[in-house]
Amino acid sequence: MLWIKAFHIIAVICWFAGIFYLPRLFVYHAMASDTTSIERFKIMERKLYRGIMTPSAIIAIVLGLWMVIDGWDYYQSAVWLQIKLFLVLGLIGYHGYCGKLLKTFAADNNDKSDVFYRWFNEIPVIILVAIVILAIVKPFT
Repeated sequence: MLWIKAFHIIAVICWFAGIFYLPRLFVYHAMASDTTSIERFKIMERKLYRGIMTPSAIIAIVLGLWMVIDGWDYYQSAVWLQIKLFLVLGLIGYHGYCGKLLKTFAADNNDKSDVFYRWFNEIPVIILVAIVILAIVKPFT
């Protein structure tokens, strides 16, 4: 099970790398005015979302579920894990919304400012801090 946990953590790190970087690309994309830059951002965003973020998210979720199922007797009453899973669902929603924003940028229909994306980029930081504290400290046990 330690191998599963190790690869779960690796996948989570890769997922969060993308989750942190994609909205930053959105900031720069929203500020871009020349066609060359806009087209470059579209390619970078698409490759990051489809090539790194989504595969990493799938791996992290599958391995996380594997660990929960394997330790179900313990985890079914672990309130910290229930809160963590709720936050993971929020992160999955955030990931999906990033995909929607990606399509909006690809169609040249963005109507949000770079300031919106700067604030939007802070949401996963809060989720990450909470998840790490829940997973390591395990309060509410």
